[in-house]
Amino acid sequence: MAAQQPLHVLVTGSTGFIGAHVVDNLLAKGFRVRGATRSASKGEQMKAVRPQYASLLEFVTVQDFSHIGVFDAVMDGIDAVIHVASPFFYNTTDNEKDLILPAINGVKSILSASAQSGSKVRRIVLTSSFASVLDVDRNPPPDFVYTAEHWNPLSYETAIDPGSSSVVAYRGSKKFAELAAWEFIKTNAPRFDLVTLCPPMVFGPTVHPVSSVDQLNESNAVLWSVAAGADPLPTARVPAWVDVRDLAEAHVQALMSPGAGGKRYIPVSPEPFSYESAADIIKDQFEWAVDSVTRDYEAGKKPQASYGVDGETVARELHFRYHRFRETVVDFVVQVRRDFYASA
Repeated sequence: MAAQQPLHVLVTGSTGFIGAHVVDNLLAKGFRVRGATRSASKGEQMKAVRPQYASLLEFVTVQDFSHIGVFDAVMDGIDAVIHVASPFFYNTTDNEKDLILPAINGVKSILSASAQSGSKVRRIVLTSSFASVLDVDRNPPPDFVYTAEHWNPLSYETAIDPGSSSVVAYRGSKKFAELAAWEFIKTNAPRFDLVTLCPPMVFGPTVHPVSSVDQLNESNAVLWSVAAGADPLPTARVPAWVDVRDLAEAHVQALMSPGAGGKRYIPVSPEPFSYESAADIIKDQFEWAVDSVTRDYEAGKKPQASYGVDGETVARELHFRYHRFRETVVDFVVQVRRDFYASA
């Protein structure tokens, strides 16, 4: 897929944390964007604050992304798809019904719509997760590096088991949704190709509609809790992370790069993180934080990574650079203070 081709891109999850950054990145590069969202009001809010892109940006409301056929009516004129939307919550009562099947069916729905007769779609970029890569039960040697060749060994039976936690179910939802996408390509041999991205924790400034800190996405909400005085500090499940702006760039470059088709990537910063390091950065950068951020931890503690993750391949092949963790934390905290605590 040539970078100079004029493309009309469908972005699912377009009013969410990652999806909105993808939308902005596409618009800045001159693409026409059709955003699929469950919330018409959020779509209108995004359009209202982007008047310069009025001719390039539209939104369509899709209430249930997991219903097969729901995307069929919104594909007219679409050349490419970035599928970001996926269920993400931890208060499940039925792992399979609430998380796993909606994720799988959402992928099947967008792929089948893209494969229908007359479709112009030639590439789909799918947001998967490092959860589909990581083996949480493995104790790897110090020199071990996760690559795009690795898969989480979690079985479907364990993922749907009522005794499994919602965290386990979430890891299953990402793995089996991504597998469903690759199986669709193998079985149906559609005219389009597929690229999957498997990011870990995602932090950074927001560009989607957020009116209070209570509406922050989960990863940013945890990061803000550090600035707000969380004591004890949260514990990082994994030391791997990526700035949302870098992740958006990876999505768009995956769309534009001819050689990316058929590949799986892990966008991850080469710099590990911890919430202790976030606390150090916040206290060092902001005078107001000296008294609000807990002191009850080992200052200067360096993030400990028991394994490596190959984030270099995607950065090299898709031609982008990663933000440093300090920059990500500072940009995010500045935004939250400005937007929600202006009088503080």
